Amino acid sequence: MRKPRRLEPGDRIGIVAPASPFDRAVFDDGIAEIRTLGFEPVFDEGVFARIGYLAGSVTDRAAALQSAWRDPTIHAIMAARGGYGSAQLLPLLDVSEAAASRTPFIGSSDLTSLLTFLTLRCGTPAFHGPMVVTLGRADGYDRRSLVDALMRPGPLGELSTDGCETLVRGEVRGLLFGGTLSQILASLGTPFAFDPPAGYVLLLDETGERPYRLDRMLTQLTQTGILARARGVICAEFPHCDEPDGRLTARAVVSERLRGFPGPVVFGFPTGHTTRPMVTLPLGVEVTVTSEPRTRVVVEESAVA
Repeated sequence: MRKPRRLEPGDRIGIVAPASPFDRAVFDDGIAEIRTLGFEPVFDEGVFARIGYLAGSVTDRAAALQSAWRDPTIHAIMAARGGYGSAQLLPLLDVSEAAASRTPFIGSSDLTSLLTFLTLRCGTPAFHGPMVVTLGRADGYDRRSLVDALMRPGPLGELSTDGCETLVRGEVRGLLFGGTLSQILASLGTPFAFDPPAGYVLLLDETGERPYRLDRMLTQLTQTGILARARGVICAEFPHCDEPDGRLTARAVVSERLRGFPGPVVFGFPTGHTTRPMVTLPLGVEVTVTSEPRTRVVVEESAVA
């Protein structure tokens, strides 16, 4: 992994909208929060484009992202919102240009396609973290993990696992890759398929999928062999995935489908779609997942240089 330069106070963060449009008031609050963090947000009117459920045409969205990569005064890139549409950009993006830029990219949810593109095709760490609209919500994100991930040149160390539980016990160390489960599976069969190396740690996030759909997706993930390459699994909270009557839950489905997994499986980590402040996880760096003497997730190296 070719690590990007760490951010410094006053650095410029380019704001792009690779997926869906967003609420302007929440966006403005997020922009104000970026300034509170000591950075300068940079965007143009194109970020407010709207074509149905997309934030503008695919060519314009791809051009905006590539323009941010080319601009040496842009020190990081943050997505305005997830939603839908990021995968449409992939055929229009230049791998060598993105790899050479090494500009930190922050996002989650639908942005999984871009996080995978950067980590597995371009060979540079990316950040499973908040979008601008996440920053615009009260208690929407964990400030410490975001700032440390982007600015701290040393190992991030142990992240908060309050509310997490271990479904399968064990301890492993490996490179972290992953994101939203439905986006991972949607990439398969394309030139941009999620294709991690053996011995990695898998991050799984999801929201709003009923238990039988989670079962279907986890079954497919197993049958592809992708799960067998992993040494450990970090599951996010999977909010809004339980049946309304509470009798069938996301936790129960994950526990059943990953029963017998040969490494640790953690459930309830507050990243991506979460009901708690979102923790930023750097992808493409080594992490340790352990259940002894308690559930722990430790980032063993810096994501920036």
